[in-house]
Amino acid sequence: MIDGDDIKVLEYNARFGDPETQSILPLLKTDLFEIFLAVSEKRLDCVKIEWNDKSAVCVVMASGGYPQNYKKGEVIEIGQLDDNVTVFHAGTKLLEGKLVTDGGRVLGVTAIADSMEQARVLAYDNIERIIFNNAHYRKDIGIK
Repeated sequence: MIDGDDIKVLEYNARFGDPETQSILPLLKTDLFEIFLAVSEKRLDCVKIEWNDKSAVCVVMASGGYPQNYKKGEVIEIGQLDDNVTVFHAGTKLLEGKLVTDGGRVLGVTAIADSMEQARVLAYDNIERIIFNNAHYRKDIGIK
């Protein structure tokens, strides 16, 4: 929560399916498998963990009605996306050869750029290239 210059963290939780992780891990230069292997072998101190010095923004595209009632089975069309954009699937499935919605949080659209503002613009620009009925998303991600 942000109140002027006062910032309080109520909860910090970053699981693999969370947008927080989807904006952090793309900046990791070190192979994540190597990190996990080193942890399991108790030699993490021997691994040099490196991060990209860019910024990332992840915006969740959700089904209309989320988090309450939402319709599943809406066809998703994904147009040509920019190179520095990754789409993480959350509430999707293939149905009769078509990609459709299958949950509340449908997609996480993550963009990487030199600055937070550039990453934000890139993420929202690419969201416009992804279409499904009743899609909605927050418009304030990456502002504060």
